[in-house]
Amino acid sequence: MSQPQPNNPLHGVTLQVIVEHLVAQHGWEKLGRMIDIRCFKYDPSVKSSLQFLRRTPWARQQVEALYLRDVQEKAKPTP
Repeated sequence: MSQPQPNNPLHGVTLQVIVEHLVAQHGWEKLGRMIDIRCFKYDPSVKSSLQFLRRTPWARQQVEALYLRDVQEKAKPTP
């Protein structure tokens, strides 16, 4: 059984949820400009992106960082 991880904002969030959120939020074209990886630019799909991101730690870190920025921006109270 997994231990609670209160200091890990990605705990319980799958990579598929992250990619789908980013695609819904930004679209493939903008996502490809924001994070320069081929799987976002040429014939993009969630499946091909997941395969690449699972094998490529530096790309996964960039995607997770963008997701965290999006979530934090959304959580900020509006004045």
